[in-house]
Parts: sequence; structure tokens; C-alpha cells
Amino acid sequence: MSKVHVGRDNLTRLTASEAREALIAGDVTSADLVGAYISRIAERDADVCAWTHVDADRALAAARESDAKRARGEAMPALAGIPVGVKDVIDTKDFPTELGSEVFAGRQPLQDAFVVTALKAAGAIILGKTVTTELAFFGPGKTRNPHDPERTPGGSSSGSAAAVADDQVALALGTQTAGSVIRPASYCGVIGFKPTFGYTSRTGVLAQSPPLDTIGGYARSVEDIALLFDGISDTDAADSDMTDEAKPSLLAALKASELHAPRLAFVKTPAWQHGDDAMRAAFEQFASRFGIAEVPLPPEFDEILRLQQIVQFSDIARNYGPIADANPDRVSGKLKEIIAEGRTFSEANYNAARKKQTALYDALRPILATCDAILTPASQGVAPVGLGSTGSPMFNGLWTYLEMPCISLPLLNIGGLPLGVQLVGARGDDARLLRAAAWMMKERGPKP
Repeated sequence: MSKVHVGRDNLTRLTASEAREALIAGDVTSADLVGAYISRIAERDADVCAWTHVDADRALAAARESDAKRARGEAMPALAGIPVGVKDVIDTKDFPTELGSEVFAGRQPLQDAFVVTALKAAGAIILGKTVTTELAFFGPGKTRNPHDPERTPGGSSSGSAAAVADDQVALALGTQTAGSVIRPASYCGVIGFKPTFGYTSRTGVLAQSPPLDTIGGYARSVEDIALLFDGISDTDAADSDMTDEAKPSLLAALKASELHAPRLAFVKTPAWQHGDDAMRAAFEQFASRFGIAEVPLPPEFDEILRLQQIVQFSDIARNYGPIADANPDRVSGKLKEIIAEGRTFSEANYNAARKKQTALYDALRPILATCDAILTPASQGVAPVGLGSTGSPMFNGLWTYLEMPCISLPLLNIGGLPLGVQLVGARGDDARLLRAAAWMMKERGPKP
């Protein structure tokens, strides 16, 4: 990593890895970092509205404690002194976790989610809770897109994406059941990563659709993503979807050898026809510039978008239906509509859709055998105008359904607005996906 000039005016623009380097070198303190982010939030919160709760005093106290340990020469974990934002569907004992719903206003967990405990063990400073859409679904929160306050930041991890994009924090956690990490990353112009299903624990996280729910995260560099997920991905016996296999270090994989141009397959997916003209033109030009050939999906993928919805909507009806039934005046019309639709699917419909997750992934293996990652759009286009919707997850949901790791990279720009490039990897091959992403960021360079 090149030496970064650290000045009081650029602390919030440091990546987490740069901040970590500066902390180790003694060029900056954790209290300096936290103070800079608190000032940035105070300056920008009225415009971006990315946070539900920030506790400046608690964060500064934790930062000073971290600084004191470093000054005493204690061994410091990987995220020591680095501030992190946490999506408000992930339980925190130090902050309310209100799930983006007035039904749960004031809800105060008694213990941290597994990933929050892991963050603290890694030395991270929990800066606060970021805005989520209603129960991590389609009902918009208060957050606005930092690039244009009249446009959506996406959802459901809207606050986390916007906070990182607006230099209000370097790292933030999100969740994805369809497109809730990747789409906001595309709209807000940051890196968003959703690992392989089961890579991170969901204990203490709102359950929407357990066969799909995945913890993801945001950063401004691929190295930061590796740093974050190395810190939160310990095995949790309470989450039955996690394997007990030890995970190799993503950060070590990134640095193991020189990055080489990955083999990529350009896949348009059944959603392609619904992308806007500007996105499709920009994406085809991008693929052509890198000499990436289009690879068609087998015909059996034509129904995959609906299959994902059958699983997600059925589980929403099962998990959120009782909430809506008990609080009909405090949940959105859209959520009630999806609950009603989810209740139309039979158990046989659901089981068939679940069974096809494996069958369709197996049908994808011939493509995966010839490439390091799939190149595909991250969203229909740039962030839509208006705050009444968070956009469509159709370019993301199929990969979530297939349990595959994916990452959105801020490599395209249309009309001055960011547009993400999505890379998708084979199940369990998260390290190779991040290496491909790191090469792409290095070769292409992020666009402002």
C-alpha cells in the first residue's frame, strides 16, 4: 500500500485499511478518526439521513480506550480503533434496534448479534445504527442518495451504503435477501459485498427468509471488504446454515501473489431486457473494452426470478404476516400486499422452488468452470428519481437465490451518477471473487 498523507481535513476519506496503517504508524489516533466522522455526520446528516442512532460519547470513549491499549503496547486486533456502522436489523445491546418499523420503535436488545460481538472482538468501534427500509424490505426509510438527494439510495441497506458513500464511516454492515446490499452499492457508488450464503452468522439478525438471508457489507476498497469479513466470519454453532469449516483469510488471499487479469463471463440474465437503455449500452461497452465475451444462460434459468420470489415472499408471509396482522395500521401497504401474495404459495410451491436452488446452480457449473467470475449488471440503471421506491432487485435476487458470492464495484458513471459493475463467484470461492474484483478496481480505477 502506498503511503497515505494523513491530515485533519482528509481523515474521513481514508479507507479502513489506510486508517489502520495510520493508526499503526502513530500518525492518527482512533479518537481523531471517530471525532472526524462525528463531525462529518453532524455536517451531512440533515441532507443524507443515513443514521437512526449515533452515540458520539460512547464511540469516543471506546476510541480513547483503544488508543490507551495501543499506547501501552498491547497486541491490537485487525480492526482496532476503526469505526463501523451497523444496519438497524442487526441487534446491538448498546443501541436500539428498531428494524425500520414503527412497530418496533424503542426496541432494545439485551445482547449483541454474533457479528457485532465479532466486530468488538476485532477492536472495531461501533459508531451507530444505519437506516434500513421497513423490516429490510421495500418500504423506504428516510435516507437520501448522497449524489442527488432527490434520488433513492436503494434498499434495504440504504443507510449503510449512503454513510460509506458520503464519507460518514469507512465500513458498514448490511444484509441481503434479494438485492439489499448490491443495489444500494450500485446507486451510491461504493463497494458492496455479499458473501456465499452461510459465510457469516445471522444470529441476532432479523429473519426475513432464512434460506436467503445473508450478512453483507460496504467499503471503499476491496482490501477493506476482506479486512471486514475476516473479522466477522467466525463459525457460529447457533446458525445451522454455517459450516464448521475454517475459512481462509480473504486479506491473505488478496496479498498472496500478484493480481492477474481474471477470466470473466458476461452474463445478461433474464433481467437484462428490463435494464434501461443507458445501463445496457454502458455495460456492453465496458464488457467489450475488456474483451469479455457474452455467455448465455441455459433455458431453465428463464423462471429463476420468480423462483426467488416464491421463496422470499413465502417466508415474508410466514415471518412478517403475524406482525402485519397484529399491527395493520403500522405496516406499509406494499408489505401487506407481498404478505398476501406470499400466502398464495403452497408448501409444494415453496419446496419445489427450494429444490431448484441446487438444480439451477448445478446447471451453472459449466460456465463457472471456465471463468473466475461472472460479469453482470448490478442494477437496472442509476438510482431512480424519487424517494417512494428503492428500485428493483431483479439483477441481484437470482444470485442470492443461488447462494453465490457477489460484489458491486463503482466502475461506471452515467450522467454524473454512479453505476455498479457486479461480479459473481462460485459458492465458497469468495477469495477468488475478491481477487478478481481487486484486479478490476486496480485496472479500471474507481470513477468519482
